[in-house]
Amino acid sequence: MSEVLYKSIPDMLRDHATRYADHLALKYRRQGKLQLLTYPQLYERALMVSRGLRKFGIGPGDKVAILSENRAGWVIADMGILALGAISVPIYPTSTADQIEYMLNHSEAKIVFVSNKYQYLKLLKMRSAIPRVTLVSPFERFIGDPSLPVCHFYTLSEIDDPITEEERKEIEVFIDAIKPEALMTIIYTSGTTGMPKGVMLSHYNALFAAQKSSEKAAVVSHDDTFLSFLPLSHVLERVVGYYMTIMEGCLMTFAENMDKVPANMREYQPSVMISVPRLFEKAYARIFENVHEMPLIKKWIFHWAVAKGKRYVDIRYVQQAKVPFGLGVAHAIGDALVFKKIRGLLGGNLRAFCSGGAPLDKTINEFFWIIGLPILEGYGLTETSAPVSLNTLTQLRFGSVGTPMEGVEFKVAGDGELLVKGPPVMMGYYKDPEATKEAMDGQWLRTGDIGKIEEGYIYITDRKKELIITAAGKNIAPQPIENELKLDKFISQAMVYGDRKPFLVALIVPNFDRVREFAKDKHINYFDDSDLVLHEEVEALMAGRIADVNARLAKFETIKRFAILPRDFTVEGSELTPTLKLRRRNIIEQYGEKIEEMYSENWHGTAVTIEVEAKGHS
Repeated sequence: MSEVLYKSIPDMLRDHATRYADHLALKYRRQGKLQLLTYPQLYERALMVSRGLRKFGIGPGDKVAILSENRAGWVIADMGILALGAISVPIYPTSTADQIEYMLNHSEAKIVFVSNKYQYLKLLKMRSAIPRVTLVSPFERFIGDPSLPVCHFYTLSEIDDPITEEERKEIEVFIDAIKPEALMTIIYTSGTTGMPKGVMLSHYNALFAAQKSSEKAAVVSHDDTFLSFLPLSHVLERVVGYYMTIMEGCLMTFAENMDKVPANMREYQPSVMISVPRLFEKAYARIFENVHEMPLIKKWIFHWAVAKGKRYVDIRYVQQAKVPFGLGVAHAIGDALVFKKIRGLLGGNLRAFCSGGAPLDKTINEFFWIIGLPILEGYGLTETSAPVSLNTLTQLRFGSVGTPMEGVEFKVAGDGELLVKGPPVMMGYYKDPEATKEAMDGQWLRTGDIGKIEEGYIYITDRKKELIITAAGKNIAPQPIENELKLDKFISQAMVYGDRKPFLVALIVPNFDRVREFAKDKHINYFDDSDLVLHEEVEALMAGRIADVNARLAKFETIKRFAILPRDFTVEGSELTPTLKLRRRNIIEQYGEKIEEMYSENWHGTAVTIEVEAKGHS
């Protein structure tokens, strides 16, 4: 085993309760009031949870689930579970009833921590189907049903009774007994298709991933503040946004929800954040919408600053060369006039983002580096305990997901699939030796991603199972095409389809703010968005925007027909995973009739041709 600093996750927290005794660990709101916990207080609160769980019969090897949005209680409960040598089972709060039932039964969870009554009622409805669950502990107070007993989080923790020295020693015996290779958690993959599989990760897996991520990124110190908004049920947020922050003695804060992330950024002023491409796509679109409204001189200054910044970033970070004096001055002026103001809207204290979960468009990534907000794009899976490669301030190639972590190896199989091996690779799938065998090629994990390795940098081109094979036998990766479409100011989301079909089609979700503005300029009368997207002029607009993208693609990759959707793809609508990736199977099922119509001889929509002049659609 490669050396890690601690034996287990709770061993790390115990050490930091002394090492960072005067540091804040958590900052959060409870009933509207700001709450603060230092590292010693966080450790004690975790021990209180352990004490309570013991009284309900939880011990080493038992499974305890957490069904909750991000909050301080999530972290405290997780640490309390792990301190007993028990195994935490995080469940996305957006999971369907069938998924929750499956995960609770498959993992054999005995107790479930839930955020609120809404989550509790999900469990109550399936009570007879989850017989192993004996108790629910909610983070918010309410009265439960006798058939599914409730013990409030504070009651279970006996929050008014400090841990005695004797109780501390009793629980620390469990901490001391945890071996690094012991199972720490079962994380059920959110999955874009089918029922999830339970990924088994050890304490060593998580500690290695957190430690090596921090060492390679080299941007985190104990003075940093993290804002947590990606689900803690997701391995990236949990290992890097939570365990790594504890490892480095940082302060962890929590966004109230996805919509309030910008406001929470201004309130907590984070210095580092973990995110996924969708957040950057939306921010990028919003910035350029604002530029669109600027007077001509301000637009010119903005684009001048971006041009200088692009050259500056290329020389300093990509080439790792000395920036010419004149360019440095120009960049500093652009930063003062333009970029500093943008950063101010995001709290003004951000130094870096870490992005994962899906490929980030190269243009968007580069733009954030230009405005002084480096995105350290990496790559990893639940099965690899989060990042196994990363771009850094000293090793950067836009379009890549960086170079491997220390101790991690990559290779490309004959069919183009990336294989990876190393200390962070999972123990296997829980109760599923066949799936484990299928996923592993000896010590190598089959990632399911198609990619390449150039000069040590890893490039992901698409998901193996998402490759489109047309009727003519052409292999097409849909994600790069979708990313090109989403760069257009009139397009918010897109899904390209065409497997076993003669040509590609697309489902397009418009940027409704821009399209409504277009309708106003064109004096288009419409009742609602469903009516608006059917208007001939809107269809013609989209045909032109798609034609502009087609002009940059190989002929067999071009989109011939499209349908405009009247609403966004959402997590709640089951079109997106909790980390905002497309659930293609669900989207195809939901819009199957519309997709088939586009392949019909009787289709009456607006066709797309690459001959449409882009200049008419600026």
